[in-house]
Amino acid sequence: MKSVYEKSVTVLGSTGSVGTQALDVARSLELKVDAITGATRIDILEDQIRGFKPSVCAVLDEDRARELALKVADTSCKVVGGYDAIVDIAGQGVSDSVINSITGKAGLRPSLAVIESGVSLALANKETIVCAGELVNKALAEKNVKILPVDSEHSAIFQSIANNRHGDISKVILTASGGPFYGKTRDELAGITPEMALAHPTWKMGPKITIDSATLMNKGFEVIEAKYLFDVEPSQIDVIVHPESIVHSMVEYIDKAVLAQLSCPDMRLCVQYALSYPNRCAGTLKPLDLTEVGSLTFKKPDKKTFKLLGLAYDVLNRGGNLGAALNGANERAVALFLDKRISFTDIMDLVCEAVDKIAYIEDPTLDDIEQTDIRSRELIDELLRS
Repeated sequence: MKSVYEKSVTVLGSTGSVGTQALDVARSLELKVDAITGATRIDILEDQIRGFKPSVCAVLDEDRARELALKVADTSCKVVGGYDAIVDIAGQGVSDSVINSITGKAGLRPSLAVIESGVSLALANKETIVCAGELVNKALAEKNVKILPVDSEHSAIFQSIANNRHGDISKVILTASGGPFYGKTRDELAGITPEMALAHPTWKMGPKITIDSATLMNKGFEVIEAKYLFDVEPSQIDVIVHPESIVHSMVEYIDKAVLAQLSCPDMRLCVQYALSYPNRCAGTLKPLDLTEVGSLTFKKPDKKTFKLLGLAYDVLNRGGNLGAALNGANERAVALFLDKRISFTDIMDLVCEAVDKIAYIEDPTLDDIEQTDIRSRELIDELLRS
């Protein structure tokens, strides 16, 4: 088995929050970076190409890809453009690990390509599981590949399960920061602006996931993800609000012992563990000083006001193509909110209505999932016009 310091990595979505932190980890561990991908931020990609010297870089926007190719013509990095190029890089199978930190449903096909290649998938793109959990688990079983979770909550559960018997698990407990609006009433949320919603109290994330944290949709996605990652029933998944974001999640066992993973909130720890697993290596993060933290608090989530969390449980219980509908509708609604075309509470109302109207498919194919994604976005726009 290779030492972690001998491993190589491909980073999908390298210009985003998790992607840039993944490259920070690669630098600190002196890992070889084989390939990177991004959407449009060629200024960041150029810096990454010069700093990490990947052999290939894919850019979603083909015009920006051509522009980047000219900028880095003095390097040995090959620049390619388009979504198919990103999927191809994901499945090339040359790295020891691929980190998928692409935002949204766009990460699904790259994830499946990584699994098909037989390479370890370090997954930060929760939409892969939300949209197609059954298909993903089937592919994992066929290729005998495991997903190493990068989300802080699922990484914490993964670490808390460790070598304990699966049959001894009573429940998994996902912690939520509660976002910036925990405790507010529905009426108080009506006037929330994008600027207010983007001011997350503990985590530094991209705009889409920050809004999802504020609506608790992100936690709903994590509930769905937990079911497929850890083979537990929806009734075994609890959510509690923990504003300090020190306890990242917990596992309760049948003897009522509860194991938790604690650390300062920093995604680099989750990335590093996914890359070094099953070993650990010295990190550069700030140590956790509980005397400095002082106290840890835990509260129940408000599923009535933040109704997308409850909707996620409903979607999980019904299954089929509804995860894809939930994600697609939410992606569209969040984009409209960030564009200041709908209100904060409209996000929740429109997503609930769109999911209710989608045609249900019990056993969807990948094409069904992609068509559901398209239709759910259309429904949001139709509801907005009505």
